[in-house]
Amino acid sequence: MQRTELIVNGERKVTDVDPSTPLLWVLRDTFGLTGTKFGCGIAQCGACTVNLEGDAIRSCVTPLSRTAGKRVTTVEGLSKDGSHPVQRAWLSEQVPQCGYCQPGQMMSASVLLARNPRPTDADIDDAMSGNICRCGTYQRIRSAIHRATQLAKHK
Repeated sequence: MQRTELIVNGERKVTDVDPSTPLLWVLRDTFGLTGTKFGCGIAQCGACTVNLEGDAIRSCVTPLSRTAGKRVTTVEGLSKDGSHPVQRAWLSEQVPQCGYCQPGQMMSASVLLARNPRPTDADIDDAMSGNICRCGTYQRIRSAIHRATQLAKHK
């Protein structure tokens, strides 16, 4: 097997998992980071969204080989203590209902806010359009993203 080195949540990780293995399964099964969820397996629902070098990507279809030497951030990597503005806003706005899609939603939101610290509703809708919430918490998600912008200012 080929060894792959990557940086996950700020820590150097090395694995000898087959490089064609989807990143999702490496994160969950090899590294024990179960916050990233399996939803559809075809990059359509967004439950598996992680940050790869500043981009929101679907880890269910991203081969491990694409991440070699790169920085990956999962929902566990936003902060160890729940202090990231997105995490705080999600709680404040009581976004989760079932909660299954929320890690992917939060990762897409964090990438959006890193690129655009003052998004409009249209910006939010565009950035979050690839994340499905079967419970329909879209209005709370949008409110939480707006709240996160305020929390980031007062950090």
